[in-house]
Amino acid sequence: METVVSGIRSTGNLHLGNYYGALQNFIKMQHEYKCFFFIADLHSLTTHPTPADLHGNVRQVLVEYLAAGIDPEKATIYVQSDVPEVTELYLYLNMNAYMGELERSTSFKDKVRAQPDNVNAGLLTYPVLMAADILIHRATKVPVGKDQEQHLEMSRNFGNRFNRLYNHDYFPEPYAFNFSENLVKIPGLDGKGKMGKSEGEGNAIFLSDTPEAIRKKVMRAVTDSGPTVQNQSKPSEIQNLFDLMKVVSPADTLAHFNNLYNTCSIRYGDLKKQLAEDMIIATAPIRDRINEITNDADYLRKVAAMGADKARESASKTIKEVREIIGFRNF
Repeated sequence: METVVSGIRSTGNLHLGNYYGALQNFIKMQHEYKCFFFIADLHSLTTHPTPADLHGNVRQVLVEYLAAGIDPEKATIYVQSDVPEVTELYLYLNMNAYMGELERSTSFKDKVRAQPDNVNAGLLTYPVLMAADILIHRATKVPVGKDQEQHLEMSRNFGNRFNRLYNHDYFPEPYAFNFSENLVKIPGLDGKGKMGKSEGEGNAIFLSDTPEAIRKKVMRAVTDSGPTVQNQSKPSEIQNLFDLMKVVSPADTLAHFNNLYNTCSIRYGDLKKQLAEDMIIATAPIRDRINEITNDADYLRKVAAMGADKARESASKTIKEVREIIGFRNF
């Protein structure tokens, strides 16, 4: 079985974009590949979370991974910081990563602009840590979005450079992997781009949101004054709502509101009410599981410990072989 690696930063609750864009595929992959799904708490340190926030966010992502349907018996679910071999490989790869290439990283330049008062070394070497996450399990398949493809290319570069430097064909090349042929992009409620935490809480529907919270967020979604010509194209903020409906609503519901729009008889209030109710129905099983698992501390402890053991078994083998290749020897 080929190895798949993917991680989600522990920066709070997962949302519909995470679920339909990634988690649904993770659930299918776990039956066909050797899957490592980790919670990237080390990556989150670049934004300096408080200790309470750090632990709480890791716990929440673990709960929601499990509630969404990832099976710890089939896939390896682990917390990044529970596998110290990752940071050891990160150190070795840093020795062969060059300032120029790291400074040219698009994400680094974006972060410099976004947080000029916190341009830390972790931001600069973020792609190296990501490479360590992948290479530690010698993975060949990495589910990533467009915004991460440059990092994945850098991971290949770092692995290939290690192979050349030590004249040893050790690390395989990891490539972007989309399990589903149809990539699902979930737009946000602000009418601008994709759903995400960084755009503000009102932009995202979280898997743990109560029905009341979902209704409130959807009713505040951006709209316009309505169509004035039959069959006119939809502006982006309206298309976003229809795209969300395409994911969570029955096909006849989507067709009904499309017809109302095309005949200039749509009422956005009715569209939003229907969309909110369909979101509530779609997320209900996950929300129930979240509430159930959240209160089961023993189960969470067991899953985290089992995941750490399985991840370290893979990672320790890699580190042992990497140390031998580099030339570390015991006296």
